[in-house]
Amino acid sequence: MFQTRIHGRGGQGVVTAAELLSIAAFLEGRHAQAFPSFGSERMGAPVVSFCRMDDQEIRLREPIQEPDALIIQDPTLLHSVDVFNGLKDDGFILINSTRSFKELGIADFVAGFPAHHVCDVGATELALKHIKRPLPNAALLGGFAAITGTLHMQSVERAIEQKFPGPVGAANIAAARDAFEIAAHA
Repeated sequence: MFQTRIHGRGGQGVVTAAELLSIAAFLEGRHAQAFPSFGSERMGAPVVSFCRMDDQEIRLREPIQEPDALIIQDPTLLHSVDVFNGLKDDGFILINSTRSFKELGIADFVAGFPAHHVCDVGATELALKHIKRPLPNAALLGGFAAITGTLHMQSVERAIEQKFPGPVGAANIAAARDAFEIAAHA
């Protein structure tokens, strides 16, 4: 089973990101589960969502305590919420940022992970370029596909297209493709 925890803030599409991951997994014939966890339901409040993917039925229902991967949609959470709690030693970290890990204050921490398991992608900038709104979730899913290899980029694209048909979906797919390329060559 591959377990992903997504951290962000209300309004950034954190819940939708987990849903899109699960749709992409379903499209590949796998079992998946996506669900959120949040306290106050207001714009800007910290939000966490979860996605599990497996080749067999998933019976777990509790929040993910030991993720295989983290997607951090808002880097301001790095020092205010324990986003890295429980991450496996060989886990994957994808951060929405154009700043270096040193600038983010996490260089020493991420140095303990395999180099190709840690990546930063300016997903907000890609979203602004393609979608004209600061919604990094779909772009980050392209980066996720590139660094983890758990999903094919084509499945991510199809999931986005199903959820957001038409021009909105096409713009999100373009952002995800750009993020995939950045992460694949990081």
